[in-house]
Amino acid sequence: MNGMHVPCIALAAAAWMAAAQAYAQRAPGAASDYPTRPVRIIVPQAAGGGVDVVARQLAQKLGETWGQQVLVDNRPGANGIIGIEGIAKSKPDGYTLGAAFTSVLTINPHVYKTLPYDTFRDFAPITQTVTNTIVLVVNSYLPARSVKELVALAKSRPGDVVYGSFGIGNMTHLAGELLRLESGVKMTHVPYKGETPAVTDLLGGQVVMIFATSAGVAPHIKSGRLRLLATGGDKRALAYPDTPTMIEAGFPNVRVTGWGALIAPAGTPQDAIDKIQRESARHLMSAELRERLSAAGAEPAPNTPSELAAFLKSESEKWARVVRQAGLQHSQ
Repeated sequence: MNGMHVPCIALAAAAWMAAAQAYAQRAPGAASDYPTRPVRIIVPQAAGGGVDVVARQLAQKLGETWGQQVLVDNRPGANGIIGIEGIAKSKPDGYTLGAAFTSVLTINPHVYKTLPYDTFRDFAPITQTVTNTIVLVVNSYLPARSVKELVALAKSRPGDVVYGSFGIGNMTHLAGELLRLESGVKMTHVPYKGETPAVTDLLGGQVVMIFATSAGVAPHIKSGRLRLLATGGDKRALAYPDTPTMIEAGFPNVRVTGWGALIAPAGTPQDAIDKIQRESARHLMSAELRERLSAAGAEPAPNTPSELAAFLKSESEKWARVVRQAGLQHSQ
């Protein structure tokens, strides 16, 4: 990694945080007539994935509140780069928003040598939406019923245990690398172009295990087609109180939690951002959405634009360290 890379990111992040704080201190503009036409939320993921599930729930509620359609525009591929670039290059008028997540904003910049966007330059922060439970699941035909049994199986058959991810450098890839480093096993990695194709191949047996967002695999866990071995947070997930964390399973360094955020192209009018933030937060904290999202392992976590800016800076620094440890810098 270029020696100037992290300092430059830190400077850009500081500038973005300052701008976000300035926005937060402004009196809201006259946004009472916004929106006057349909709003689009670009999701850098295929339909059915965890980010998509949250975006659709929120879009429905915002549409009902505004009396305008709020459309979800799925643009998967290239580990989210295609969709996130589309957000960055959209007109900053408040009518194009983006459903961002961990990998696209805070991991990709440390993995890829060049990107068509800059997290701290090209986007206006609106609010964090949720924290996502990350789960380790296996195809139900696999005999392993715990993480230790899975590791023992992988040690007995070096290289034969194939795990999928949502793309090179994606958080789900890094989680698999952390397990590999922590356990000392040899596993084979197969990257996919997003969550939906990865989960599809897991169900079909082309790969045997995956770290995934709970929201994206919850129906398959419930049906028994996938077996849940552990969750990735510091404490047990509310949706899976009987399932151990990776820490409890004996792998304390394999701690991974995902999150989602609502962003807009840089330059979007602040009065529109303020209105979107307030009403998104209100819906996310409503009993109805909290219940729906929590059942899928996604905990509502709305915050302010300045709080989101600070959070993204800390997340970027954290994942930079993980990428270095896994030796994944600039893989493409």
